[in-house]
Amino acid sequence: MKKIHFLIKEPQNALSANILTALGFLLVALIITIILSSRYFYYQNIVENGVSNKLVKAKKRIEVVDTQKTEVIKRDIASKIRPVVMPVDENYIRANLNSLKENVLKVKFSPKDSVTKEAEISSLLDIPDSQKEKAIVKYFLNATPHNVENVFVNANTVIEAYLKAGVTESEIEYYANETSVLNILGSATGAMQTKAISGVIEHVLLPSLIVDEYATDIARKNAKSLVKPIIVTFNKGDIIIKPGEPLNQVKKDALKKSGYNPLELNKAGVLGIFLLTCICIGCFLIYIKNFEKQFLTYQYMSIIASFAIILVYLCMIISSSNISNYMMPFTALTIIVAVFTTPVAAFVTTMLLLALISAVLFLDSQLFMCFTIVTVAAVYFVSNICYSKRFDLIKCGFQAGAVLFVCVIVSAMLENQLQLVELGSYILMALLTSVLTGVIALGVIPLIEKMFKIVTPYGLIELADHNQTLLSNLQYKAPGTYHHSLMVANLCEAAAEAIGANPILARVGAFYHDIGKLKRPLFFIENQSYFGIENPHTKLNPRLSKMVITSHVKDGIELAREYGLPQVVINFIQQHHGEALAGHFYAQAVALEGKENVREEQFRYPGPKPAIKETAILMLADAVESAVRSLKNPGQDEIENMINRIITERLNDGQLSDSPLTLKDIKIIAVTFNRILRGMQHDRIKYQQLNDLDEVKNKIKLTQSAEEKLEKRIQKKQQQKSSDTTFSEEHNEEEN
Repeated sequence: MKKIHFLIKEPQNALSANILTALGFLLVALIITIILSSRYFYYQNIVENGVSNKLVKAKKRIEVVDTQKTEVIKRDIASKIRPVVMPVDENYIRANLNSLKENVLKVKFSPKDSVTKEAEISSLLDIPDSQKEKAIVKYFLNATPHNVENVFVNANTVIEAYLKAGVTESEIEYYANETSVLNILGSATGAMQTKAISGVIEHVLLPSLIVDEYATDIARKNAKSLVKPIIVTFNKGDIIIKPGEPLNQVKKDALKKSGYNPLELNKAGVLGIFLLTCICIGCFLIYIKNFEKQFLTYQYMSIIASFAIILVYLCMIISSSNISNYMMPFTALTIIVAVFTTPVAAFVTTMLLLALISAVLFLDSQLFMCFTIVTVAAVYFVSNICYSKRFDLIKCGFQAGAVLFVCVIVSAMLENQLQLVELGSYILMALLTSVLTGVIALGVIPLIEKMFKIVTPYGLIELADHNQTLLSNLQYKAPGTYHHSLMVANLCEAAAEAIGANPILARVGAFYHDIGKLKRPLFFIENQSYFGIENPHTKLNPRLSKMVITSHVKDGIELAREYGLPQVVINFIQQHHGEALAGHFYAQAVALEGKENVREEQFRYPGPKPAIKETAILMLADAVESAVRSLKNPGQDEIENMINRIITERLNDGQLSDSPLTLKDIKIIAVTFNRILRGMQHDRIKYQQLNDLDEVKNKIKLTQSAEEKLEKRIQKKQQQKSSDTTFSEEHNEEEN
């Protein structure tokens, strides 16, 4: 244990602290890089230049997809899918045919010479075969009007038949062929007329169907998706690869599932992993420094670094084994870090590690999506747990497991791989993840608390137990202080909850803030009435009284360290008075010695000032509770005025200058104090006096011997505790 304290002890020199911090983070980055790179070394030992130099057998049943054969089958199936076509407007074809007919007849019956007519009709036709075009032009000039009319009527008949069936771009040449025309019109049609009909069709016919590229692509993709992958199975003991055998994709996938990473290891790859790790650590430090500065200590950084290294190692092992990647313990990390820090800090830590591990281990996008959602859910669940019930931590694990189960089901549905047979395995996996997450978190937290001397909400709940030695001693030796601490704790808890601070920490800190008064309880006014003694300060010099009163802070720190209280609680003892003025004794000293002979600094507490919201709340609650208690039968206005006066004095004196409280927070705190104190000062109906007879009958009497026995028991208990404390102090002095 001493060794651990030495390792996490903060160095005194700022420069050496920065150097050690940088070296520490570089060491963490290096360890993570080595772990993530270790998978590549195994592969390099058996494969060289794409050829195996070692016999590798399957240690378990392995199934891999032959992607090359599967892809060939998919391409073959897709090529057989006919293009998907869609119809276009056919009226343009009909209009073009009618227009050609009118123009040909117009030229034929014009008074122009035959050469001019031949040229004009030729310009109306667009036929690639020039000889065929000349023959058709001469036919139109020499044929009777009836025959020309028949050419266009028959052409229209053929075109309508084609349009009814649908015409694509590739079919136009076939449909314009003379043979295709005769197939529709019959052999009775003359050869020259058939040629003319064919030429007209060739000129006017356009595709009535065009290919829908998008629909065709969808149809081919659907056909590919129906192809079942070709599975190659290696049973336990089967040879995966022989010495001298070249490596193919199937062998690579089989080696990968056997724990070998078939990617070439080189300096650039390792450097890339190291730089990516450093980037993730840098992002984490930027967040902590700007938003969670209180956790930028050696203890917290050591805890997070240790768990990060453990997580990376476990993820590397799981990804190389037959265990499902969904068993990676990201959720356990989130819960543990959230308990020690905050849920948001836990989310940032987990997401950065998830990004790093996913990139280096090539985890699929569905896995990343699932763990992202589960991390968000775990952060929400852990932020709502009740720390007084440890089972809530296991319950949080079950809730996160349920979310993981839903995510896995949705992921399988997105990949069209959901089968009812696998539903049981998904349920079992989610159940195992839930149990392991809760049990790991519940078992690890107490160990980390002890090793690193960091208190969690669970530790605070234990410290709030009034059977703790210090609180028990306070109850017997300084009962007035004890009850004052209880009242202050109620005020602190309510105010902390109202402004979003830590109510558990505020309450526990309030319980212990005045334990220094155990050293000299009779010098504090709240204990004097219980013991029925005169105020000893009436016979002391104000300067001596000030020393006695202010020393309870130092005495409290010594007691806290003696009994092993964590530093976060000791801060409440140190800061609950800040550097405030002991005004009562300062005023007495001024009255006795004159103001010119008394300096305020001589009558101030040693400090420091409150540095967090919770200690600032305690400073205000401590002063307010004492001030309101000094009032006799105060009304609501008196309580409110006293609260405002105390808070204003602390503000004007600069006692809250180091705390993160805002003016809005202070206003909420004042309202909360007012509500709680008005409840404490509630009225009661006057108790009715009994008549003399009833009073005599119901009066409880103790015999003299019984009273003496009770008094002796109380004195004996106090003497026993006093002797225990004295023995402990003497023992410590001997050790020192």
